[in-house]
Amino acid sequence: MATTTAIKSILITGGAGFIGSHLTRKALAMEQFRETTFIILDDLSGGFRENVPDDNRVQFVAGSITDNELIDKLFDKHHFDYVYHLAAYAAEGLSHFIRRFNYTNNLIGSVNLLNAAVKHACKCFVYTSSIAVYGPGQVPLMEDTVPQPEDPYGIAKYAFEMDLKAAYEMFGLKSVTFRPHNVYGEFQNIGDKYRNVVGIFMNRLLQGQPMPIFGDGEQLRAFTYIGDIAGLMASAPFVERVENQVFNVGADHPSSVNELAQRVAEALNLPLETKYLAARQEVKFAYSDHTKVVDVFGPQQETSLEEWLAKMAAWVRQAGTRESQEFSDIEIRQNLPESWA
Repeated sequence: MATTTAIKSILITGGAGFIGSHLTRKALAMEQFRETTFIILDDLSGGFRENVPDDNRVQFVAGSITDNELIDKLFDKHHFDYVYHLAAYAAEGLSHFIRRFNYTNNLIGSVNLLNAAVKHACKCFVYTSSIAVYGPGQVPLMEDTVPQPEDPYGIAKYAFEMDLKAAYEMFGLKSVTFRPHNVYGEFQNIGDKYRNVVGIFMNRLLQGQPMPIFGDGEQLRAFTYIGDIAGLMASAPFVERVENQVFNVGADHPSSVNELAQRVAEALNLPLETKYLAARQEVKFAYSDHTKVVDVFGPQQETSLEEWLAKMAAWVRQAGTRESQEFSDIEIRQNLPESWA
């Protein structure tokens, strides 16, 4: 998928958010994008304007992927060579209770981008999906595992993966899909109490509050430092054998939520304080196999949990805590966890 012609412009959705802002920084450093204009589209519902790099090649547009007229105007003006689609509201557990919002933002908004990418002959569409598409099953999760998502967020992500496949078969739109998992690091929205467990734990502990743990805390997750995957995702359009492929990306070594809480307390040099809440409906064990991404992209860096929790803790202390944000439009309150009510 390498290119020999100048790349005029690319679109990064969700570029003021956590993963998107890191990917933007990695892409800015790539030789292929040395003379490229970066359009960052973000509605700032979960990201922050200050996360966008201050670079004369970067233009920020405040807006939503659900605004199909805005999407069409941006494509008409810039004729994007590549699209990196990271905009999403990735609250798996909450998605049961905000189904309309979930599908509007995570599926219909994505379709708006796909339509425009097809009409403007985009060279490659890089999509950030999630291991939420797998649902419960045997671990480690592998790309050929049959997806059985059990929450609306995972359903929306998998539906769009299938739509990308259909768009290739009908229109020849090339794409690459990544399924990251449990990513943490600088620029994470630590004030969102519905997602990003590392950020939630740090925010609560620094505010003198206990870290909330659903169930017994023995859920297993492989917590992934953003710096280990952002560059890989940015480079995807220029790597051989990636067209129309799906890749798991993230850490190999899982930890329990209880262990994570202990590590966070150590990173912040604060006493371990936890509060156990009623279990919620979620996958108990979720971590991935990464044989496929290593085969195509080469050996991957995996930073130790302790090392990068310390770095994130330093950033959180500098950036400061944030007040927990309440989701303002819960659509279904039946069985909503008490801590979210």
